[in-house]
Formats: sequence, structure tokens, C-alpha cells
Amino acid sequence: MMRIAVADYSGHPFQVQLSRELAARGHTALHLHFSEFLTPKGKLDEDADDPKTFSSEPVSLGRPFAKYRFFLRRKQEIEVGRRFVSRIEQFAPDLVVASNMPLDALRQIVHYRRKLGYGLVFWQQDIYSIAITRILMQKFGVLGSPVGAYYKAIEKQALQQSDAVVAISSDFLEPLKQQFGLPGEKVHVIENWAPLHEITCRAKINEWSTAQGLVDKEVILYTGTLGMKHNPALILSVAEAVRTRPNAVVVVISEGEVAEALGRQAAAAGLNNLRVLPFQSYDVYPDVLGSADVLISILEPDAGIYSVPSKVLSYLCAGRAIVLSAPSENLACTILQKSKAGICTSAGCGSSFGAAVVRLLEDSELRQEAASNGRKYAEIHFDIEQITSKFERVFRSALPSKARAQGREAISDASVTDPLGQS
Repeated sequence: MMRIAVADYSGHPFQVQLSRELAARGHTALHLHFSEFLTPKGKLDEDADDPKTFSSEPVSLGRPFAKYRFFLRRKQEIEVGRRFVSRIEQFAPDLVVASNMPLDALRQIVHYRRKLGYGLVFWQQDIYSIAITRILMQKFGVLGSPVGAYYKAIEKQALQQSDAVVAISSDFLEPLKQQFGLPGEKVHVIENWAPLHEITCRAKINEWSTAQGLVDKEVILYTGTLGMKHNPALILSVAEAVRTRPNAVVVVISEGEVAEALGRQAAAAGLNNLRVLPFQSYDVYPDVLGSADVLISILEPDAGIYSVPSKVLSYLCAGRAIVLSAPSENLACTILQKSKAGICTSAGCGSSFGAAVVRLLEDSELRQEAASNGRKYAEIHFDIEQITSKFERVFRSALPSKARAQGREAISDASVTDPLGQS
């Protein structure tokens, strides 16, 4: 049996489900998450039914996280990474699994892995440096290029020094080989999922929808973060498309500057059919999704194949029709088309996004068929026992003894020069 520390920056539902299942199999699993990161969280609190070898702990800064202030955010992410390492050192794991870690935080875990002697699995949820470069170029123009190059070097270092890499889509394989020089045998593809038995199908009329006054409404619901990979104008397009439907309401469950701006923009446009609510407790999450007639998700055109919105996987579990605005090559779009659980529209096209929502609202048979198909897909593909067995095989291959036997060479930290003067 292994001692496994899962460094899950975000605290999302399916990562902590994996930690629990690992513990149920006899491994000692410590699930670490960053408490101040503003995002929907999973079932992070321990309860009486948890295996004795499972524990979940927050890593805290003790102060608010500066999500929208680049330089302060970066400084905090470095500090958060060091706090993760401090707790990892106390736990003394055989293996560390790094998921959703910003690259500045991840660098700390990579830096200390040899000193502390743990194997390292990079569970790559996104090709982060590509997204960072895009954002920096938009924000700072050509000045963003050297910083983007720095983050690419950090990501390359993390990939090459990891004992194994878990990619969430086979679409990652080619860029990992071509842009980062990663050998194919080191990368294992395990697609994301959602906790099937936690996100159950609920009736539209439930305690949450009743409290929110939604039981007699046509509810179009978005839940999750709104950030650089999302264009909130698309959500406004949906509200505009259903403006003439007297009982239709667009409910957005999110927090942060983008969500607040969306509320102001809706008010300025006279879109009284759009409501913005804060993140809801995970305990009521199934009821939240169950209140919807149509669930929506968005992804920017240039996010391409390198980001897969995990909220779509939760939507599938909920048994509700889905409309996704995303690049056609994105895995989430492929899943929707394969499962026939909803409609994928062209990324960034507000008119087609709104029209798809209206189509599902007007065709109850199509909507119900899509909802049923989504749940069936989840029941087939989100079996946590099979998924955990895949991870166990990867983890065994990444244990330090095997890494040493393979004679893997590491890239020195000195090979990455920080243009911003921090480490």
C-alpha cells in the first residue's frame, strides 16, 4: 500500500472522490486543497463514513487571494506552493499527485521532490503555459512574450521531472511531444469524470428551487467559475434570446469580478431575466442542477483542445439537457455529440448559443431525450472503481524506486530564469 498526497489546488469534486476511493483500497491518502481559491468545491469535509486512511486538509494563506492582480497573485501562488510542500514534508508520502496547481506553485513541489524523496505524478488538467501566454499577450502585448516563455519552461520542467503524467485528453499527446519533448510512454490519458453517486438526478421541484422561486420557471442555469477562458457576453446572449419568454430565467451561480460585472451588464441592458447567485454548498449541488431545464457552459475559441470544462461532466450526471459554446475539437464538445446529451455550438457565437437554448426549451421531447442520454453516458463512463484502477497502475509506475531504476535525468532548476525576479 502507498502513502499518497493529492495536492489538489482547487478542491474539485472528482479529485477528492479519487482520494476517498484510494483510501478505501487501503492506501493512506491525504487530500490537500487551497482554501482561499474561489471555485465550486467538492465534498472536502471528512465524515464518519470515510475510510480511516483518508484525510482532507485545507492549505490556507490566512488572507484573501488576489485573483485579479497578476503580480500579487503570483507572489501568493509561490507562497501557497511552499505551504503545500511543508504539509507534504510532514506527511512523508511515497507519491505526490499534483492537480490544478498554478505553475508557480507547482514549481515548489517539483523543486523539493528529490530532497523529500517522493514520486511525482503531474495530473495535467490544462496545458497551462499556452493559456497563460495567451492571457499575458492580451493584457500586456509583446511584453507578455518573455513571461509566457518563462512559464513554458516551468511547465516543461515539471513535465520532464515528473515520474508520470496523467493527461485528461488524448488531444494533449501531440503538443506534449512536439512542444515539450515528452516521450509518449510517460503520458497516460485518463479522462475526467464527475462523482456519479454524489450528483444524482433530482426533481425540478425540490427544496432549493422552491427557496429560489424557480419551480414555475424555465430555468437556464450556468454554474462554475467565470474567468479568462469564458466570455460572459454569451450568457447575456442567452438572456436576450429568451427575453420574450415570460417564465424563462437565466441563473448564473458564480463569484468574482467577472460574475459581478455580468450582473451589472444585465441590469444595464434591461435583462431582468438574469440572476447572479453566489456559489452554493456542495450539499445542495444536485438540487441546484436539478432545478434547471437547460444547463449551459462556455469556452473561448482559442482555449481550443487544451481545456476541458469539467462542469459539463457534472451536468451529464444531473440528467439535464446541455448547451455548450466551445471549439468543435474540444473534448467536451466531442462528448456531447457522442452521447447526444445536448447541443454544441460554435465558440463565441452568441446567436447560435441562444438559439440552441430556445430550441431545447421549445422541444420537450428533444430536451428529455438529451437529459436521459447524458445520465446514461455518465453511468457508463464514470465508474470510480475502474477509474481508480487506472490511476493505481500509473501510481505504481511512478514510485521513486522505479524512477531511480530507469535512470531518469532531471533538468536543473537553474535552467529556468525568472524574468520577474521571484522564485
